[in-house]
Amino acid sequence: MNAPFNPKGQQTRNPFAAFVCDDVSVELLKPLVFELGWPTEAVTRSGLRGAVQSLSVSASPTILLIDLSESTDPLNDVNALAEVCEPGTIVIAAGTVNDVRLYRELLNSGIQDYLLKPFTADQVRDALAQAQMMLMGPRHGVLAEDTIHMMSAVIGVRGGVGASTVASSIAWLMGENGGHSTALLDLDVHFGTGALSLDLEPGRGLTDAIDNPARIDGLFLERALVKANDKLSVLSAEAPINNPIITDGGAYFQLQEEMKGAFECTVVDVPRMMMVQHPHLFHDVQSVVLVVELTLAATRDTIRILAWLKNNAPQAGVLVVANRVHPSLTEISRKDFENSIERGIDFMLPYDHKQAVNAAKLGKPIAEAGKTSKLGQGLAQVAERLLSLVNDDGTADGKKKGSLLDELAAIFAPKSKIAKK
Repeated sequence: MNAPFNPKGQQTRNPFAAFVCDDVSVELLKPLVFELGWPTEAVTRSGLRGAVQSLSVSASPTILLIDLSESTDPLNDVNALAEVCEPGTIVIAAGTVNDVRLYRELLNSGIQDYLLKPFTADQVRDALAQAQMMLMGPRHGVLAEDTIHMMSAVIGVRGGVGASTVASSIAWLMGENGGHSTALLDLDVHFGTGALSLDLEPGRGLTDAIDNPARIDGLFLERALVKANDKLSVLSAEAPINNPIITDGGAYFQLQEEMKGAFECTVVDVPRMMMVQHPHLFHDVQSVVLVVELTLAATRDTIRILAWLKNNAPQAGVLVVANRVHPSLTEISRKDFENSIERGIDFMLPYDHKQAVNAAKLGKPIAEAGKTSKLGQGLAQVAERLLSLVNDDGTADGKKKGSLLDELAAIFAPKSKIAKK
């Protein structure tokens, strides 16, 4: 509900409204509202239900204080409130539940602040001052227009090759090592592990976006994303498996567009079938990490997917990453695999069961849990190759913006065969 300040839009909106559940709060708020030059009639005794009813037929205020004391399910009720709130509304919640987890979940849902009742006049003043400062300042997370955005897709050529593991590690490394604001978009709506691998609750943001693509904007994205840390946010889902997803893919594409405006890097974990059904998802992808295994089936599918990418995403450079490589347990050799796909493997990530189990227990990506292991270092090299395309000055390796695609082509070009003398 916290969106950029729009001076033109504010001219037709009330500066403040409060919907509280008790007379004590009403009497405390009215003098404070008067001090700020706002009409005292903006404070009403009706609570969340009254707020939803009122805002469904009238314009949202610039700052909204809402009382959750009578709510039995605060998070769902806040989502209902978001349906009737216009972009640009700063929402401050108040309630009687003293729970850190609820506080964090409310902030993740788009609430600006949460006041524990009974609140004091000074607490309300501070909260309103912070809200006004946010309105007048630049919106956090919005990038400058000339900033290059790096969008990378990660695809597993076969189920179980560890593409999601690679995707979560790359996303974490782009934020941690590269210092770039990064989003991880997990498009496996029913069985995705993007949030799980980071020990996060996926939320309903992705399924809500699919059900109602018209809602997708910067405000929606801000509410739907779950923050893993200061640099990494995740959009994932665990939709019920008895609930088939029917979509033309427009919601996914729109999510990508919004992420381009809010983050420096986006890592998209794309299931194979999603790639086949929605090829338009690759129109703006600049690099593809193709995760493979050294088996006959993976060789066949790698050949097919490389051909598909050449036709549907010719602008994207491709990194071939062999994952879970065990020297004595591969069906075919690296040489035979490379000869079959007619290009080299860019990275070989070793099989490391110990690091995988440790990362799962800690709820961290392997790149974080096993930084010093060979597997962790290999993942860091993959991310470093991708990060070399984007610098803080908005250029690719010191070149001008217009040369980004040329740089991609040079870095990811298939290795040429050198004739022996």
